[in-house]
Amino acid sequence: MSAYSRIEVSAPGSLMLMGEHAVLFGELALACAVDARLSVSLTPRPDRLVKIDSELGQYTGSLDSLKSMSELAFVLAVVERYQPFLATGFELSIRSGFSHTVGLGSSAAVTAATTAALAAYAGQSTAPSDLFDTALAAVHQVQKGRGSGTDLAASIHGGVIAYRVQPREIRPLAGLPSISLYYSGYKMKTPDVLQLVEQKAARQPALYAELYRLMGQTCLAAERAVDNWDWQALGELMNIYQGLMDALGVCDATLAEMIHRLRAEAGVQGVKISGSGLGDCVLALGQVNADLPWQSIPVQVAATGVEIRYEKD
Repeated sequence: MSAYSRIEVSAPGSLMLMGEHAVLFGELALACAVDARLSVSLTPRPDRLVKIDSELGQYTGSLDSLKSMSELAFVLAVVERYQPFLATGFELSIRSGFSHTVGLGSSAAVTAATTAALAAYAGQSTAPSDLFDTALAAVHQVQKGRGSGTDLAASIHGGVIAYRVQPREIRPLAGLPSISLYYSGYKMKTPDVLQLVEQKAARQPALYAELYRLMGQTCLAAERAVDNWDWQALGELMNIYQGLMDALGVCDATLAEMIHRLRAEAGVQGVKISGSGLGDCVLALGQVNADLPWQSIPVQVAATGVEIRYEKD
């Protein structure tokens, strides 16, 4: 049995600041943790049962023969990875402070939090690099190898991070920008957006390769801007990156209207899509006080990533 009566873990949601699409082709990306958090509470059991209570579904089964359940696929993939190190079962309660329908990296947050809880329970390393390795392997298991891991890195480390897939690079940056986020009211699943972009790129491969290279150069400049707290430069680079996303074909009429309306607001230094595009959210650098016709998502950049707390009897 564990030496603890309960292990409490929280992980922040995340946003892509820059690097969408290009990160999948080896370019740098910037992402940030946000102050909407997801919590996981693990209570040890004396037997081999695993019980999971989540807003997405309920699960009960033996640790020795885990069953599949699509609603809890990421959680169960993490459990499977720690299974050899667990002497007894546990109960897992998962609660989110934000909706999974809005693009705040809910899958990454639940994967990060569950990984930290199970690592602590199994007596394994909870160092950020080790949590990231295990969590990314679980994501790739569920998504059949897809997923850059950018949102996972932001959830685990907190703040703003610079991230590269290969060779792996995760670098926490110094600055904490002020942001405003608006939801378009709809979103297309990321794999579907990626498939559309792949089809376009197949017709113009050289041009798309150059777009990804320019996206990477923009992110390198943005990395320096965040480290230097240079928000004017970051805003200009966000606008440049948005132009490149428009060239990829992932900006529709609604998103374009949101972007241009937000750019006209006082105090806004840059605006772009956050995420793969064709729906979901638009991110503004700075604070927006106007009453706009889109849903405002009240989040700010969070300095802290995964947090683990142990409770003893």
